[in-house]
Amino acid sequence: MADEGTMQWSQLVDLTAANGLLGLRLYVVSSKPTNGVGPILANTEAHVGYQAKLERDGIMFAAGPLASEDGTEWLGEGLFVYRAKSLADARKIAEDDPMHSSGARSFTVRDWMVNEGSYSVQVYFSSATPPKIM
Repeated sequence: MADEGTMQWSQLVDLTAANGLLGLRLYVVSSKPTNGVGPILANTEAHVGYQAKLERDGIMFAAGPLASEDGTEWLGEGLFVYRAKSLADARKIAEDDPMHSSGARSFTVRDWMVNEGSYSVQVYFSSATPPKIM
């Protein structure tokens, strides 16, 4: 049972379902440099290839770099959102990322539940106009 300052995750899952919210379970990976940007740049090609494979395999929901808090720099941080069967599976996916397995970055993984929001995709049939995601 929840006290005044906390709630069990399973209770929140039940509350989400009871209120008719989406309840899409995803996993958020926060990836931070361990020794500056240099090792990150050295592993970028392998990392991007791994991320592209995850995308093709339907695992990658979203990924990209994070700006510094003041928005003026990139300090080597990234954020990834995976579709996975469990937190343990998401951790394994993150561990296998060359950016993490090389030691260029460390990471944390957290369970995330998407309840609200929307998206739309506009596709143009002519090759001169790229898809537009809103």
